[in-house]
Amino acid sequence: MKVATAAYPLDWLDSWSQYEDKLAAWFADAAGQGAELLVFPEYGAMELATLDGQDVAGDLEKSLWSVADKLDEADALHARLAAEYGVHVLAGSGPARHDGARPVNRARLISPTGQIGIQDKQIMTRFEAEDWDVVGGCPLRIFDTALGRIGVLICYDSEFPLFGRALREIDVLLVPSCTEALAGYSRVRIGAMARALEQQCVSVMSSLIGRAEWNEAVEINTGRGGVFCPPDRGFPMTGVLAEGVMDAPGWTLADIDLAAIADVRADGVVLNRRHWDDQAGRDGPPEPVALR
Repeated sequence: MKVATAAYPLDWLDSWSQYEDKLAAWFADAAGQGAELLVFPEYGAMELATLDGQDVAGDLEKSLWSVADKLDEADALHARLAAEYGVHVLAGSGPARHDGARPVNRARLISPTGQIGIQDKQIMTRFEAEDWDVVGGCPLRIFDTALGRIGVLICYDSEFPLFGRALREIDVLLVPSCTEALAGYSRVRIGAMARALEQQCVSVMSSLIGRAEWNEAVEINTGRGGVFCPPDRGFPMTGVLAEGVMDAPGWTLADIDLAAIADVRADGVVLNRRHWDDQAGRDGPPEPVALR
């Protein structure tokens, strides 16, 4: 498959039609380059809050519910474009209503046939938990698609190896991210690369970029698109299939060979995925040895 992963800037929207035009242009650009899977970033849906004006868009609490109330309509637009262009798409995540009183951070994987799978973020960053009061949602899921088995770890979740291990049956891991500083981007990039190494799969990182000064949650964003792989035979020895230009809007594209993933898992130079369980019993504190 060919994947397109976004470095996506948030815009101020004065009308729903402006949002439709923006998304249609992004879809057309990626599909025109042969992409079959489009990956938008974490909190890419936050620009929907601007449709309710400055008072709502600039307020942390009001902006959460403003976006949550528009997600269904946004998903319908994504589904229409996915059908029109014959692509799968991970829509930019955003706050969504859940069983509890507080919103979750939800990404939606949409097929060309209109099916929608949801994946909520598992562990919140300090800002999400302490300032924004966003909470964890549904458990991890594996999506069995016409393109292969796909999993999603939203931003911070990619930094936890046990989440990656739980998704060990996937072929492709999607990592939509929203990071303010280069340090945050680097942490998520390292996490995405580590998950690709450990589980011998391909990980796809998308990034929110640019400034959105109307809301402190997404005020400054740093990143780029990246597609990572195990540095083993059949793949680049750097572990990087493709990377975009830092903070430059647009798509980064890469071809993903599912046969190469299966081959490296079966007969790679190393077999990280197979040897995971060899760590069992070795995760306790090591015995201290005195060397004086």
